[in-house]
Amino acid sequence: MSPLLIIATVAITCALVLYTLGVFGERRAGRLRPRFVVLFWCGLACDTTGTLIMSAIAASSQATGKMGIHAATGALAIVLMLVHAVWATFTCWKGSPQARRAFSRFSVVVWLLWLVPYVCGLLVGIPAISLAPVPAVLVAVLVAAVIAVALWLGSQGRAEAGARCG
Repeated sequence: MSPLLIIATVAITCALVLYTLGVFGERRAGRLRPRFVVLFWCGLACDTTGTLIMSAIAASSQATGKMGIHAATGALAIVLMLVHAVWATFTCWKGSPQARRAFSRFSVVVWLLWLVPYVCGLLVGIPAISLAPVPAVLVAVLVAAVIAVALWLGSQGRAEAGARCG
């Protein structure tokens, strides 16, 4: 594995960790705090750095044409992360309680959509798996959907428990 690929992989994995901590930290706290906003911006910076490095690697190899759908989902994820970070910044300092609730739902959706190119990159990039890009995106969407259902079921269970205890 080339040093650039290692750096890109570490950067994108740091983005996963930072973004996950921000999204689920905010969800658990029940409140958007400045530290979560910082995690969103740092996650965006790591993801953008890793993606730019991987794009440069792909441009210098013959893999560029094979990665169209992965590149498109990755670019969409970065745009969504940017919108998310900007909205988080605004909401944290100036947002109404209603805007904060809407932000929390949007936050999880963006995280789930971001998982698609991340999982797709793993499935395409790990030599032992080496899935083609289109099937990898389909599997990644399935993984994100399963996680979404698990999160939804978990939130329903917490809501029912709260109703019984209240």
